[in-house]
Amino acid sequence: MTAVRVPLRLPARIPLRQILCLLPLALVIVVAVRHWSVLVEGFGHLATAEWPWLLAAVAATCLTWVAAAVTRQGALVERLPKRRLLATQFAAGAANHLLPTGLGASAVNLRFMTVCGVPLARSSAALALYLLAESVARVGLLLTLLLVFPHALRIGTLLPDGAIGPLLVGVGAIVCAAVLLLLLVRKLRTAVLSFLRTALGEARSVHTRPARALALWGGSLAFPALQAAGLVAVGLALGLPVPPTHMVVAYLAATVAVALIPTPGGIGSVEAALIVALVAAGGPVALATAVVLGYRIITVWLPLLPGALTLGALVRLKVI
Repeated sequence: MTAVRVPLRLPARIPLRQILCLLPLALVIVVAVRHWSVLVEGFGHLATAEWPWLLAAVAATCLTWVAAAVTRQGALVERLPKRRLLATQFAAGAANHLLPTGLGASAVNLRFMTVCGVPLARSSAALALYLLAESVARVGLLLTLLLVFPHALRIGTLLPDGAIGPLLVGVGAIVCAAVLLLLLVRKLRTAVLSFLRTALGEARSVHTRPARALALWGGSLAFPALQAAGLVAVGLALGLPVPPTHMVVAYLAATVAVALIPTPGGIGSVEAALIVALVAAGGPVALATAVVLGYRIITVWLPLLPGALTLGALVRLKVI
């Protein structure tokens, strides 16, 4: 009796694009399951809130994607397709909450610009210019408000005793290590200098066009202002006894402080920082917690599923 060999058929190719389309949905499920108790508690607080203010928070959240799209266009000389750019910002928001802070949105926008025909070096330069403008605008807005409202926060409650010294030492050590690495590794130094030349050239080109410069810096200021406005609206909806300007300062201080913590979308770290900042602004702990949970429900969890679906659709349509 002779054995019959059955040929083993292997798939012609791995459906990578289909897998990438489904991956955001899988990540949404994983993140939602891990934070299920937070979701339930947050929705419970929102059920007792004043709905007009919650609608204002939703409107402010939607406008943040418009501000992000305006800023992204302002960082690049080439004109990007408006509708696809706006859809990309919505999808990038979902990616940003599924990957370490800033990495998801940066990857999505970098891919979008390269698909639109912008060379990788200039896309990276535009991305760096966007991040720089957003950081400068956020910190500048915070410092300005602290000068105008110096008693908005009880700064002493934000940092533990003796924390400033180790923090400064840590920052100094990181800067020294980076400089030493650049001096010792020639290929890295060459790559960094080449990127800086490209980035400076892109920044000069953008600022020679008033419309682009206005979009870059106007969008950079509008983005954190709209985010803070969403928190203020939720605070008013739940009756938080903190002046709106102080809530804005608390939001900016918390987000600046948490920017260096690489957690997906700041999930966990942003909540903790916002609660501490609102308490430092004079809010009761229990009510501040309710406001933060409600705010994160509106800005993170409600857009997460449609954002992931949009991300998958953009991948399938080869927009990114």
